[in-house]
Amino acid sequence: MEAVYIDKNSSLVDACRKGSRKAQFDLYKLYARAMYNVSVRILNDEAEAEDVLQEAFLDAFTRIGDFRQETTFGLWLKQIVINRSINYLRKRKVELVSVDEVDLPAEEAADGEYEQLQADAVRKAMMLLPDGYRVVLSLYLLEGYDHEEIAHILQISEVTSRSQYMRGKKKLVEILEKSGIAR
Repeated sequence: MEAVYIDKNSSLVDACRKGSRKAQFDLYKLYARAMYNVSVRILNDEAEAEDVLQEAFLDAFTRIGDFRQETTFGLWLKQIVINRSINYLRKRKVELVSVDEVDLPAEEAADGEYEQLQADAVRKAMMLLPDGYRVVLSLYLLEGYDHEEIAHILQISEVTSRSQYMRGKKKLVEILEKSGIAR
């Protein structure tokens, strides 16, 4: 027996399944800003993020019948947005450097040093990172994916995900130190 997750927006989802344009618009209003932010963090390009947003909603509303309510609509939509954003990056031919033989230091148990920093300053600094670093950091730190999931999403090895994360984190700290935010 499949688990069905009922969320507060299930009536809107049901109305969308029946073709309600108003329900589609209401879901769009509820999720557009958050989904745009997810995409812009990955792409670092506002115009492309807007394109991804429109395509993701179109895709979601076209495939609403496939949504099985095993999770919330928002999480299902977020996965569509992330996948579309990654596809845009691939179109740009972003290459993540594979370092299969690199010894990586153990990840720090907590990323507490980032919690102290101003969120806006960190977001701005992240936009200065190369695509590969920014995408892995965004997926790991902001979207909550682990390295196994990131490897699957980006079609890279876990080692590459970890190395991109560690290098990106180091570069982010350097950028923040130059701006006087981190010590």
